[in-house]
Amino acid sequence: MGRKSRGFDEHEHQDISNDDDDMHPAAAGMADGVHLLGFSDEILLHILSHVPSTDLILNVRRTCRKLAALCLDKSLIHTVLLQKDYQASEDKVRQLVKEIGREIQQLSMAGCYWLPGSTVEHVARCRSLVKVNLSGCHLTSLRLSKMLSALQHLRSLAIDVSPGFDASQLSSECKATLSRVRELKQTLFTPSYGVVPCCTSLEKLLLYFEILDRTREGAILSGQLMVGQSNVPHYQNLRVFYARLAPGYINQEVVRLYLAVLSDRTPQNLHAFLISVPGSFAESGATKNLLDSMARNVALDALQLPKSWLNGSSLLQHMKFNNPFYFSFSRCTLSGGHLIQQVINGGKDLRSLASLNLSGCVHCLSPDSLLRKAEDDIDSSILETLVASCCNLRHLNLSAAHHHSSEGLGRHLCQLLARLRHLRSLSLPVCSVADSAPRADRAPAQPAMHAVPRGFGKKVRVGVQSCPSPFSGQAGPQPSSVFWSLLKNLPFLEHLELIGSNFSSAMPRNEPAIRNSLPPCSRAQSVGDSEVAAIGQLAFLRHLTLAQLPSVLTGSGLVSIGLQCQQLRSLSLANLGMMGKVVYMPALSDMLKHCKRLRDLRLEQPYFSANAQFFQALSQCPSLQRLCLVSRSGTLQPDAVLAFMARCLHVVMCHLFTGESLATCKSLQQSLLRSFQAERPALNVVIFPLLHEGLTDVIRDVPLVHLDEITLFKSRVAEEPPNLWW
Repeated sequence: MGRKSRGFDEHEHQDISNDDDDMHPAAAGMADGVHLLGFSDEILLHILSHVPSTDLILNVRRTCRKLAALCLDKSLIHTVLLQKDYQASEDKVRQLVKEIGREIQQLSMAGCYWLPGSTVEHVARCRSLVKVNLSGCHLTSLRLSKMLSALQHLRSLAIDVSPGFDASQLSSECKATLSRVRELKQTLFTPSYGVVPCCTSLEKLLLYFEILDRTREGAILSGQLMVGQSNVPHYQNLRVFYARLAPGYINQEVVRLYLAVLSDRTPQNLHAFLISVPGSFAESGATKNLLDSMARNVALDALQLPKSWLNGSSLLQHMKFNNPFYFSFSRCTLSGGHLIQQVINGGKDLRSLASLNLSGCVHCLSPDSLLRKAEDDIDSSILETLVASCCNLRHLNLSAAHHHSSEGLGRHLCQLLARLRHLRSLSLPVCSVADSAPRADRAPAQPAMHAVPRGFGKKVRVGVQSCPSPFSGQAGPQPSSVFWSLLKNLPFLEHLELIGSNFSSAMPRNEPAIRNSLPPCSRAQSVGDSEVAAIGQLAFLRHLTLAQLPSVLTGSGLVSIGLQCQQLRSLSLANLGMMGKVVYMPALSDMLKHCKRLRDLRLEQPYFSANAQFFQALSQCPSLQRLCLVSRSGTLQPDAVLAFMARCLHVVMCHLFTGESLATCKSLQQSLLRSFQAERPALNVVIFPLLHEGLTDVIRDVPLVHLDEITLFKSRVAEEPPNLWW
């Protein structure tokens, strides 16, 4: 893909969250009479690389002399990843830094919100650090200054800029370190330039704007608070600029001040320019000058712009691209004609393109953006050109739109996408995988081979057993749906999203909860249990999202997924089947028994009863760490929640938003914290009525790592360029 020279991490398969199997050396024990220590050093080092650093240094290293030596191998201690090591307590982190701090060159403590600033400050002892990620950690200006003053070799830094940050408190030694930093990631919770003015050698700048329009006391903030600063950012060496904004007017005001500097002088080496903005973001004179300058002076290989900057403009026609690897046109009114002519250049070879986000681009597979209606069929020739030109795509997002295929043989969206054999993540609207348009003279029905009675228990199992294993080689009748065929041709898919084109989550983002939802697309009525069962073919599936599938009758397909997708790490289910009644509960309970590696579960369903049966089934997921339940008019049983938390010792996040009273929610939340927080340092519990007016204030206190990754519903396929950071 040619990404090694582009400022992004070339190790595409590196998994910084230790998301592989939690393999502890002691767990291997004896195998066929051969002791673990009989393996070669190379094999042992590979095994040890999956052990959390705190466990590796503080426990495993003390078991025997051989492991003591191997645990200190440079390949294991030069890079230390503490993010999502939820058992990393204050004492463990301090002891870890004390024992190997001098050897650590790369350290990630991203999202370690439970560690106090006094513990994070010990990073200053890691004098050899070249790269450090402290996003989500508690840091004051003075602590940051003290730390950075000691890290003279630092070249890559990620931090939060919180209210109270004062750049004048940074020492001259700290500023000297910052002047050598080439990569900076800032998450802004307050209007500020942060440390950008001190970073005179920046090549990569990532900005995450999470500023709320009002303070906790209700005072209105203004982006103009930044104007008084005498220093301005330095962009002359910049190669990558990325900005992601949370909803809110204040975030747009602040990002304009960052962009104003870019508009004065566009860096000649700029090759990636990405701005992700929810909703509308009006152009200004400065941004127009910036875009004109970019069109004249740079050749990009990664691009994302606010939809209002692209809609109705000829900007893409003038932009120059050089072996692009990431495009995002999310929510733009980009027509298929413009996509082919201005982006793909009439079918130009785009084998370098690895990731493409067309989420919410309702016209991108139709030739004319002005005349298309939601129920109209796509133009398969446009999709065919896209597939042929971008044959090496690894990540593709077509969600939040109606993409309906015609009856023509070999022209269905699923049949064309099946040619993209390199896909690893895919997001599709539910209606796009329907075999054909629903007939007006009959109600939608499931295929006969998957027909399952509306009962529970063993009747659900019958439906699942009728789905042959994709690897069994048996000669029995094979499913013939286009969706089944698509997944059969993408056996290495790791991330799949099927999201209803009209789906919107009830969970708010800086706003009141959504009380009404749009009805599902009529073609989605043809997608049900058999299509869900087809997902069981994906033996390497790690992340699955299913939202707004109205024709899920019993959920029998979920059991198939649980049985066959043994690598599943995160599962998000929303609005399956009928809204007034949760009919798939027995099947879900059966599925969860088989999800031994499941770590994250998000469940959004009106009228859901989080009862003893549900939590008993969930207790059989031994790896579960995070749970989020969103249920308008839903109920929960406090005793069942307490029993579940007592059984599942790894759960550190429990977010329950239901229809229960405020008193019930507060009482349960206090009980959970009182019972489990002492032994689980990272425990984060939020239990609150979904429709309560105070929900916004509660949400603002949720650690961003949880809020962004699981609590808030969103499509995550091709959301950012691959390996944007670390």
